[in-house]
Amino acid sequence: MKIGIVDCGGANLNSIYYSFKRLNIDAFISNSIDELSQMDALVLPGVGSAGKVMETLSKKNLASFIRETNKPLLGICIGMQILFDYSEEDNTECLGLIKGNVTKFNKKDVIAVPQMGWNKVECKFDNTLNGYYYFANSYFNKDSDCTVGYTSYGNQFSSIIKKDNLLGCQFHPEKSSTAGEMFLKNFINSI
Repeated sequence: MKIGIVDCGGANLNSIYYSFKRLNIDAFISNSIDELSQMDALVLPGVGSAGKVMETLSKKNLASFIRETNKPLLGICIGMQILFDYSEEDNTECLGLIKGNVTKFNKKDVIAVPQMGWNKVECKFDNTLNGYYYFANSYFNKDSDCTVGYTSYGNQFSSIIKKDNLLGCQFHPEKSSTAGEMFLKNFINSI
């Protein structure tokens, strides 16, 4: 099995790369459609801003490729957020693969913005994924028809989404110890 980690202009590529390596999965970082087309599954990794990530994907013609692929695709943090229609971050039109918007946490509703640290996830489709995961986010999707996991930070928000070939997580599995490893194994086993 080969996992293609899409280099979409953000950071944190090596963390997710080494997470797959620890699971004995071949992972490749690339922004080449030819290379990514050869992969069994794709990952949109999780550090960056919506505007920068979408700009990079568009410049490399990767936005169309991602919209059209039927390969299993895991979006992590910003990688999940750009699956939606729109993000308030940088006033960004996103990939539009999942209906809904991404908004910024309101400072009067939460302890701090960004949310940084461990928080609880409750998953509707697989209770083995319930647990504490590491979050680093200022933006969130409140609720979607595709939401299968929830977390509370001020208000409840989408922490796992699932639709067709798409899986998204607002947290960072690569920074979430054994819970994150279980989440990545679950993704791999679904391929």
